[in-house]
Amino acid sequence: MDQKYYHDYRETDRRKEYNLMNKKIYFGENVDGYDIPVLNEREIRAAAGILFLIMFISILVVVLKGDFLLLKYAITIFLTDILIRVFVNPKFSPSLIIGRLIVRNQVPEYVGAQQKKFAWIIGLVLAAITFISIAVLDVRSPITGIICLICLIFLFFETAFGICLGCKFYSIFYKEKAQYCPGEVCDAKSKQEIQKTSKVQVLIVLGFIAYIFVIVFVFNDNFNKRPHDLFGIVSSTQAK
Repeated sequence: MDQKYYHDYRETDRRKEYNLMNKKIYFGENVDGYDIPVLNEREIRAAAGILFLIMFISILVVVLKGDFLLLKYAITIFLTDILIRVFVNPKFSPSLIIGRLIVRNQVPEYVGAQQKKFAWIIGLVLAAITFISIAVLDVRSPITGIICLICLIFLFFETAFGICLGCKFYSIFYKEKAQYCPGEVCDAKSKQEIQKTSKVQVLIVLGFIAYIFVIVFVFNDNFNKRPHDLFGIVSSTQAK
């Protein structure tokens, strides 16, 4: 009897541990009014901005100084963060936690968790290739450069425009339609008047692009001159 009681006790204990793990290792949050697990788009955009800043600065250091140290740290941080999102739980992702703190006073904007997971898996593959190439094998190539550029573009579109480029591929690989997309772009609807772009506005954009080319052509020689040191601080420092 004692052995049977002990066995039943251990089995109950294992089930409790399993249920506890299931509560922690899942993807998305269950919110009233939504049929599927969702995530907060506002904190995702904030986290994308944080990762974009880290990656952009590290790539800039590589371009300007040829120093890969900061990029190796940045891609390691990026890969670790995405691994936690995909394989553990987005709520334990450091960048998403920081993003949540930043936008904690904003009303949540819920988006479907499944398409976000698919997008982050794409990011995980790109980050893993870059990490193995640069941080592990210590090699560089045009391929890693292109991958880093793609990661920057993905992060920039997420944080600046709220457009998840990785989510665009979700409907290609899965038959079901993505639900609860940012800005309700998944739902076919007519544009409101404030969203429409007139021919005059398009001409203004084209004219502005032409204006930039004119500025470069006319002022390039003048803009290429180094500014004078107004107070002589830099000159005196260099003389010492």
